[in-house]
Amino acid sequence: MTIFKKPAPAPLLAPTPDRGGPAQPLLSVRHLVKHFAVRDPFWVRPRRAVHAVDGVSFEVAKGETLGIVGESGCGKSTTARLMARLLMPDQGTLVFDGEGVGEFGGLSLQDYRRSLQMVFQDSFASLNPRMTVEDTISFGPRVHGLSQSQALARAHTLLDRVGLNAAQFAGRYPHELSGGQRQRINIARALALEPRLLILDEAVAALDKSVQAQVLNLLQELKAEQGLTYVFISHDLHVVQYLCDRVMVMYLGQVVEVGPVEQIYSAARHPYTQALLSAVPSMDPARRTTKPPLAGDPPNPINPPSGCRFRDRCPQAEPVCASTIPALRELADAAHQVACHMAVPGSGHSAAGLAASVPIAADCMAMAGEAA
Repeated sequence: MTIFKKPAPAPLLAPTPDRGGPAQPLLSVRHLVKHFAVRDPFWVRPRRAVHAVDGVSFEVAKGETLGIVGESGCGKSTTARLMARLLMPDQGTLVFDGEGVGEFGGLSLQDYRRSLQMVFQDSFASLNPRMTVEDTISFGPRVHGLSQSQALARAHTLLDRVGLNAAQFAGRYPHELSGGQRQRINIARALALEPRLLILDEAVAALDKSVQAQVLNLLQELKAEQGLTYVFISHDLHVVQYLCDRVMVMYLGQVVEVGPVEQIYSAARHPYTQALLSAVPSMDPARRTTKPPLAGDPPNPINPPSGCRFRDRCPQAEPVCASTIPALRELADAAHQVACHMAVPGSGHSAAGLAASVPIAADCMAMAGEAA
């Protein structure tokens, strides 16, 4: 008769130190720039480039979940890949818990990538089809110094933690799993190195609602258990409101508004943020959307407009919006920042500094209440 023994606890890697205490941001992104060259014929001068990320700066506090939202093409995923150093920036620096990353300081890329992991949207393309589940999860710990038996033990423990029976799933291949199971494997693989920061790039977008809820609840549990910090990128504003503590809104490669989720959803100050919130489906038949919140298409990222990049679609644009680039400024609450001339007294806009310059704030508040 075979006697099954309780598996030994998975071995841990050396913990990454908390160098600055809870008051110091876990990650500071400063003036990040990434342009992609266009493959024009050799006679085309000057050479053109897509302005994917243009001067993005923000901070991620320890233990928080920062949501990044915006239209497709606004630079969310490129920003995430720059944060994970999967892409090298043209300009800008990363400071992780007080230390510069790579060539900008004393934290090597190997140590940085162990402290920061990423979960991608396409759960199938993220996995090697020739590797079993246990090999996929144990690969990272083996590279960072654990023996094969130790890494496999850690993989089995993580499989059980994300709700997959290790005895049943460890030897399977990606094509034998459902979408929700594959995404759980990706989360387990990301946790295998015991990171402090997890970037989730549309991690639940491809899942149906029931599986999506299970994965979101799993993420909440893992955050509470392991003290994780999340950067959550999503198009689903309801999911962002449920999961995130702060929200950062991007438009055409720049940050236009950032603040606590309650303030953004109840009193958005940037016209683009207001338009995003007004597009959230409503359960109230009396509040049907009868016209689109925005007119026109997003500008060409190869040749973005001068001044405010949203001015061509903004119903309240004035000449100052075309001549001056609005800086990201703090409002009365220092945690709430917005890049709009209407929010800055003396900027030259006729509605500058007026609280009444938020035409659909009541609608946003109602949408937020329904989402909750």
